[in-house]
Amino acid sequence: MERTNPTFLFRHLLSDAPRGTPLSTVWLQERGLNTKQVARLGADGWLRRLGRGIYLLPGDVLNRDASLAQLVKSVPGLHVAGKTALAWRGIRHNVAFTEHLILWGDAPATLPPWFTAAFPASYQSTQLFDAALPPSTGLAPLPSGHPEVLVSTPERALLELLSDVGKGQGLEEARHLLESARTLRRPVLEELLAHVQRIKVVRLACHMAQELGLPWADLAHQHSARLGGGARWVSTTPAGERLNLKRPAI
Repeated sequence: MERTNPTFLFRHLLSDAPRGTPLSTVWLQERGLNTKQVARLGADGWLRRLGRGIYLLPGDVLNRDASLAQLVKSVPGLHVAGKTALAWRGIRHNVAFTEHLILWGDAPATLPPWFTAAFPASYQSTQLFDAALPPSTGLAPLPSGHPEVLVSTPERALLELLSDVGKGQGLEEARHLLESARTLRRPVLEELLAHVQRIKVVRLACHMAQELGLPWADLAHQHSARLGGGARWVSTTPAGERLNLKRPAI
């Protein structure tokens, strides 16, 4: 009888439960606990319910990367992107007092409150590249990071950053970050640029790369000309910065 008691089962699997990790009901069921037993453990204080189907060991503090790895299971293509990816890879302009995570994925989704309460974050599913680009291009875990948490490489992160200009990302900060990233891998950047389908992104890349004298300015010019578009792309950011991007001469 004791071996079917949920508290006994829970004590038995404690050594297997990673600390700081959100525990899904699926994970708990795989270790012998049924839905009713999990609910009872939550009611008795053996588990702390974070949200629907997600629990935490009492007294634990959520681990950021373990929490991201849990989100990966439910959000297709979820990865750390843009300015956050650049910062995690050592390219930053200002150090924020409170980190705000920039997350991208393949489909519309809403980040669960249990996650955003612990880790302020925003999520988007902007289709920056065409469907011919292999989904894993420009994505990799950090060398010492969680293997299931993909982070944009600097080449991809910079293009995501430019996509966010005018949508919460300041133009001046983007310029500083581009200037700090002079050692991009040309073959990776070239492959990504060949699949970019947003005129604003390639025109901003072309404009800033030429302005800053970056070694990949010719690539940005080539792909800005490839996408074509109107003679000018004009927009004003929420901060009042005016974007007036001319179509580059062929």
